[in-house]
Amino acid sequence: MENNIESLKVTILAEDSVMYESPFWGQHGISFLLETQGSENKKIMIDVGQNFEALFHNMQILEVDPCSIDALVLTHCHYDHTEGVSSLLEARGNKELPIIAHPDLFRPHFITSPFLRHVGMSRQDSREKLESKGGRLLLTSEPLEIMPGIITTGEIPRVTDFEDAGIALKTIKEGKILKDEVHDDISVLANVKNKGIVVLTGCSHAGIVNISFHAMKLIPGETIEAVIGGFHLIEASGEKIDKTVKALYDINPGWVASGHCTGFRAQARLFEIFEDRFSPLSSGRTFEI
Repeated sequence: MENNIESLKVTILAEDSVMYESPFWGQHGISFLLETQGSENKKIMIDVGQNFEALFHNMQILEVDPCSIDALVLTHCHYDHTEGVSSLLEARGNKELPIIAHPDLFRPHFITSPFLRHVGMSRQDSREKLESKGGRLLLTSEPLEIMPGIITTGEIPRVTDFEDAGIALKTIKEGKILKDEVHDDISVLANVKNKGIVVLTGCSHAGIVNISFHAMKLIPGETIEAVIGGFHLIEASGEKIDKTVKALYDINPGWVASGHCTGFRAQARLFEIFEDRFSPLSSGRTFEI
């Protein structure tokens, strides 16, 4: 069996933006649906945004049945990617669903500026509630093969000197308050036959360049066809944006599609450098590879 898939369809189920006269709803968050073709035809959801009503509205327009989802990947703990997992399980009639994430998913996770606020997993999506509603948690810091041609990255090595989590976050461990670098940030990689690697990321807190380097190590001998997701450059300096875009351009993906936490300045810079190889994300958009 070849370690790739014949083709991949990526649908943006939830995103901050919508196109002109679109029937889809936007929300601060992101969710993807991957549909594979090959030896196995599967549907894999990545993240759920933070508003299940808006997510489900878009799924209904797109005729995506919650019961058709074969697996769910949570890229990291943030509420705008995870709030509503329990609602998704309920919409499936509490049928069993593999949920893949990092072992640190349920840790204390908060910001203190401008005031103390928890930004991680909500109470309604606690480990106990997800498991009681059919969620089968597969928590690992290592790459996990979901099917031949689709893997998670596991924890991303931080190798660049200009990328960081993009936001000041904290956690508590053994009673001590620690800086949180979002080491639970993972991505999904699809190896598409005769195309290459498709990188799908939620927020890229590990750095989109770090993620891309890691992707090529995990799937050696393949180039990157596409990078899709949020790059968390919305509050980045102009220097960091320039370094990130240049490094990504040097990696030379076939095309880039970004949105959510990427920010307008970074999107504009990506468009300037990648030209027609760049496009913004929006709810309801599809890509076929």
